[in-house]
Amino acid sequence: MASQDFERDINRIVDKLCEGEEIYVSKEIKRLGESLISLHKRNLVKINHSVMELVCAKHLILDGYYVEVEKILNKLSCDIYARKGLGALIVEVETGYIPPEHALRPLTYLRARIASKITRYSGYAEKFGLAVPPHYAMIIPPAFLKPPRDRMKEEIADIKALCDLYYSNPPVSFEEIRNARIHTVYILDVEGGAVKETEPSTYMEMVSHMFYEIKDLKTLAFPKSLRTSRG
Repeated sequence: MASQDFERDINRIVDKLCEGEEIYVSKEIKRLGESLISLHKRNLVKINHSVMELVCAKHLILDGYYVEVEKILNKLSCDIYARKGLGALIVEVETGYIPPEHALRPLTYLRARIASKITRYSGYAEKFGLAVPPHYAMIIPPAFLKPPRDRMKEEIADIKALCDLYYSNPPVSFEEIRNARIHTVYILDVEGGAVKETEPSTYMEMVSHMFYEIKDLKTLAFPKSLRTSRG
């Protein structure tokens, strides 16, 4: 995407998000928009991902967070790094994009991507969240809906094997998977500039209505308790 087109679209979403807001909120949104424009000139960000970051960032700013985008943490670039008081929150924005080289195994790739994001990023802040558009039904591995102490060895081994298919440099460890946490899912409506914040377990209940009748996806997406409760 040409720089002028990227800048035009970022300015449009920034203007929309700033409508009716206080001076401080508007100033912070504009600061983030300028940061993303600068990053795009270095070919580091794309428009579909960037507008979602801005929508989510506004939600966090209104909640009292100081927000940074594309922050480097120990060689990892996190999409949103937000601080409030003594605590930090990391949010990774997921569009559901499938690289062409993974076109024949899209579900497996996305499951591995989400598992890897939760495992790799959640240890760098007190809270971790994922942000998705409403048109992408993200699958969170059932083990991550449990407290770490309740995760079985077999579940952890399955997640490690899944992550290792695509993310083995470096590989995630059993200990990282055991201790990883996801606290929140943000559903981002870019066109409306709105955000719905929900618990990960509640999110999986919502998307289960889409997947449940597809037999081959049941065991990939949902714990036995959910499958049993639905008959």
